Amino acid sequence: MSATAKFLKLLFVVQSVAGYEKETFGFPKRERGSSCDNTYTSDTAKNGSITSPGYPSPYSERTTCRYDFVGRGRERVQIVFQDFNLFHPTEDSKDCNDQDSLMAFMHIDGRMEKIETFCASSLPNPIMSNGPRLKLEFHGISGSRYSRGFKATYIFTEDFGIKSGVQLPDYPCAFVYNSSVSVKGHFHSPNFPGLYPRDTECHFYFYGNQGERVRLHFLYFDVEGVIPCEATTASDYVEFSNYMNRDRKYSRYCGQMNEFSVESDRVFFRVTFRSNDRLDGKGFNATYQFIDEEITPTVIMIPTNSGHHFKGVVSFLSLVVLLLSILSR
Repeated sequence: MSATAKFLKLLFVVQSVAGYEKETFGFPKRERGSSCDNTYTSDTAKNGSITSPGYPSPYSERTTCRYDFVGRGRERVQIVFQDFNLFHPTEDSKDCNDQDSLMAFMHIDGRMEKIETFCASSLPNPIMSNGPRLKLEFHGISGSRYSRGFKATYIFTEDFGIKSGVQLPDYPCAFVYNSSVSVKGHFHSPNFPGLYPRDTECHFYFYGNQGERVRLHFLYFDVEGVIPCEATTASDYVEFSNYMNRDRKYSRYCGQMNEFSVESDRVFFRVTFRSNDRLDGKGFNATYQFIDEEITPTVIMIPTNSGHHFKGVVSFLSLVVLLLSILSR
């Protein structure tokens, strides 16, 4: 406090404490970020790690931290958790209301929209953005001396978390599997086993050698949608085709399904995954194997010169040769 003959000035200031904004009475309140807020850009580093404040020591109560990730172009942000331990009175990770939590936000229709909330101590599945931006918000409301917080890695990637096959650079999301490289392997939807990103289309192209087909076996399938998996039902879907265009032989697949298999009719096969901008699921996990075309054996009764019949098993080609030989007699 200071005074002169004509003036008296009084200034009262409350400094920021544990994430609260600084307020100066007599002036408009200014928004101020927390000291643990951070922005991560792909220009600075393509990957790294993030933690709750003080990890692995317990975080303080009434802590709020924001983690903003900003990529470029086709890049997606993927978060993979190594440790997750937030205070929760019941350990029910499905009830995160008014509890210590970590929330994920993505850009949808031009605005940031919350897509997931994590709490308690269950290790979350990976998160992937639907574009080059992602935001996480950590709220440590209560805290506990036994709750160490979380640790995760982040990566700016263009491969959608798909490490198998060969990615085609001219497409946003397309992968090739060639039997000359590997006769069997696995493939999965973007970000599996985490939720697949919204508004995403990925193609998987299988090329066999002459006389080969490809057999796909789906071990897990959870694609948001309602049969017949068309746009009228706002469904995500998986589509199969023996051509680059749609193949009417196969219906689209969506919903939750038990294990099943699909085989191609020829050396080429296409699998397309498509998600809209509404709901999401875990997607699919599948194996592939290139196999030789099976020639169905035919059982025939062949007359002999002795008047008896010979019972044999021959292939279709052998049968044609045999019948021509008989007719030429």
